[in-house]
Amino acid sequence: MAGWTLEPKYAALAEDFGSIDAVFALKGEHLTRDPLSEVIRVERDGVNYYVKRYTGAGKHLRRYLGRPRIKAEWQNLKQFAKWQIPTAEVVACGLERNGLSFGRGAMITRELPRTEDLSALAERNDARLRDRQWVDHLSRQLARHTRVMHDHHFTHNDLKWRNLLVDDNGTLFFIDCPTGDFWWGFMLRYRITKDLACLDKVAKYHLSATQRLRFYLQYRQRERLNASDKKRIRHIVKFFEGRE
Repeated sequence: MAGWTLEPKYAALAEDFGSIDAVFALKGEHLTRDPLSEVIRVERDGVNYYVKRYTGAGKHLRRYLGRPRIKAEWQNLKQFAKWQIPTAEVVACGLERNGLSFGRGAMITRELPRTEDLSALAERNDARLRDRQWVDHLSRQLARHTRVMHDHHFTHNDLKWRNLLVDDNGTLFFIDCPTGDFWWGFMLRYRITKDLACLDKVAKYHLSATQRLRFYLQYRQRERLNASDKKRIRHIVKFFEGRE
């Protein structure tokens, strides 16, 4: 059984993007590859598109139960857009099953022009990370988008700097979220802490303690920390101890 959706405004690209067979036949520049998936870049009419193709749903029972990773990824990106969190536009997506098990699936996203991930900025110690106004502008966006996610009981689960893009206008984008999901109770609190700890894992090496604290206050929409905030911050700082 196969299901494939091409967004109507991209109907002119149906020859290449209009079916799962066509998408798996596409040739382009290989960017990444792992045992489950690969990403290629193709150009059409002067626009770059990223094609992520999965031949595995995930480990163990995920082949048969729950959402395959590729389905989770396109659903999560569409959820970000619904919540007005800037993200990559999903152009086409779908999957195919072999009986009860996952067969293959794919997703095509349109490029985000003139963007770079934050980890690349950190690796080269980009001057913008020393610009207090630029950092504050990004921090406020990141705080708002992260808060919106968490207020909906949703966590990214891989909220690392490499999964955050920024363009030359200073607009922040959330990408690559195949393991994001909705949680409640203790597990929601744990996953929220993990998201915030993932962000701080790199921030502690490139931002001041004041900037990191200001981000948390922006996220919490507070002027001062309360006892609960202080407890969570301790958990955030210690979350990856012994695992780095």
